[in-house]
Amino acid sequence: MTTDFIVHDKADTVGVVVVENVKPGQELTGWLMESDETVKLSALDAVPLGHKIALSDIREGDTIWKYGHDVGRAAAQIGKGRHVHTHNMKTKRW
Repeated sequence: MTTDFIVHDKADTVGVVVVENVKPGQELTGWLMESDETVKLSALDAVPLGHKIALSDIREGDTIWKYGHDVGRAAAQIGKGRHVHTHNMKTKRW
């Protein structure tokens, strides 16, 4: 089984893609490190290596959690399986 994305903590709202060339419609397998479980997800966007993918629907203004840490807020509605990056996520510092 190939691991396509990694999730560190059960509270995380995004996973980090660890393979190249994720395409829309591709079925992905994630590894939830905290509990050593697998998670299945269908990508709705192309997601580059090292970028984030939404594990569930995220509302505009919601905190985005990665590796068990607050990494910013959703600047727009983000659907499950969507690419999460600077186009729809912003830092809380500014």
